[in-house]
Amino acid sequence: MKNELNKVKRKALEELTSIAEPLELELWRKRYLGRKGLLTLLFKRLAEVPKGEKPTIGKLANKVKEDLTREFQTVANSLAARKAEEEKVLDITLPGRRPPRGHLHPITRTNGEICAIFSRLGFGVVEGPEVELDYYNFEALNMPKDHPARDMQDTFYVSDNVVLRTHTSPMQIRVMERQSTPVSIVAPGKVYRPDSDISHTPMFHQIEGLLVDKGVSFGDLKGTLTTFVHLMFGRDTKLRFRPGFFPFTEPSAEVDIQCVICKGEGCRTCSYTGWLEILGSGMVDPEVFKIVGYDPEEISGFAFGVGVERIAMLKSGLDDIRLFFENDIRFLKQF
Repeated sequence: MKNELNKVKRKALEELTSIAEPLELELWRKRYLGRKGLLTLLFKRLAEVPKGEKPTIGKLANKVKEDLTREFQTVANSLAARKAEEEKVLDITLPGRRPPRGHLHPITRTNGEICAIFSRLGFGVVEGPEVELDYYNFEALNMPKDHPARDMQDTFYVSDNVVLRTHTSPMQIRVMERQSTPVSIVAPGKVYRPDSDISHTPMFHQIEGLLVDKGVSFGDLKGTLTTFVHLMFGRDTKLRFRPGFFPFTEPSAEVDIQCVICKGEGCRTCSYTGWLEILGSGMVDPEVFKIVGYDPEEISGFAFGVGVERIAMLKSGLDDIRLFFENDIRFLKQF
């Protein structure tokens, strides 16, 4: 009897170590501790034990039962705790939750809208390096070293001849160096200037445009940009062209639209003028054509630059450009 009790105990404990589910544990309990279990049957056979051995065998039988009951309860508690932890992580009875969906940043979306409009007008889209050679950023665009025109676009210098580009205009030179006329491209990308206020940031996005062919006139420039403004802001949008200066275009023009924030009444966004500058443009200077090997007597062209943040501000009715870069999710969710 003693050997049988020890054998049952050893086998029961071995089986208990491999149990991982409540149903398996219940089957184990019935097999060893139930009314018809192996240990219960051994207890019934205690009457067959010789009288002199009964105290010892009875004490052993009770000890085996206590040990198995205690180990059973330990495993039961462990399985219950694991189940509670799993239910805390995932309640399968709850209805499914749809994860939040992201969306394009308003600057990215506006950039895409602008490029899409010019693509419809026949312009291709090209991209170039943000860390640019001084030659492409300034010299090839008719701004030699120490020329006062550079003061308007003072930038961040990596070295004497390498800069963070101040505009995407270097793509004009890079494209014209590689191909002959006609050329019609827009070049989107990040640019850098040391400005910071409610309408300027040190890094911003610009889209440069260039069209070169035979017989291109200022009228073509005006028609193209008027079409762009009307497609971007609506046909009722008022705009004006006024004389401006850019070293790589002549003649040059600033393009303004009526302030969409105050409807021309005057506010801090438009400096109380009722107008907002959104574009710089002009006819490509013949000196630029000479640098890339084009004959200015045979061809002509126009160029323009669009500030993406400025367009996004006007489309969204914002009066502070810095909101786009604060990464406040409460603000971005509105778009």
